[in-house]
Amino acid sequence: QVQLEESGGGLVQAGGSLRLSCTGSGRTFSAYTLGWFRQAPGKERTFVAAITWDSSSTAYADSVKGRFTISRDNAKNTVYLQMNSLKPEDTAVYYCSYFPWNYWGQGTQVTVSS
Repeated sequence: QVQLEESGGGLVQAGGSLRLSCTGSGRTFSAYTLGWFRQAPGKERTFVAAITWDSSSTAYADSVKGRFTISRDNAKNTVYLQMNSLKPEDTAVYYCSYFPWNYWGQGTQVTVSS
């Protein structure tokens, strides 16, 4: 019921920053817990961060805690992922989704060079 589109990926040097955006369309978008996941070639898709509908709670993978921040703007139907202090290990295609993580956007490529 919700269509998702990620943007904001690119090539960045280690230690740099990027901000990803995901815009959703659909009548019930604002009611969903939203999340970011990532997948490197040959690897499984893994959890990065999530945020509840009212931003009252967030969750992060240990690997990104303290470096990434998830936020949302329901008026804009958008969820963001601010990524700071990027590492080469963060290189992946980043996807957004909504709970229970059944559907995904097309993804945006993040490449961190060393």
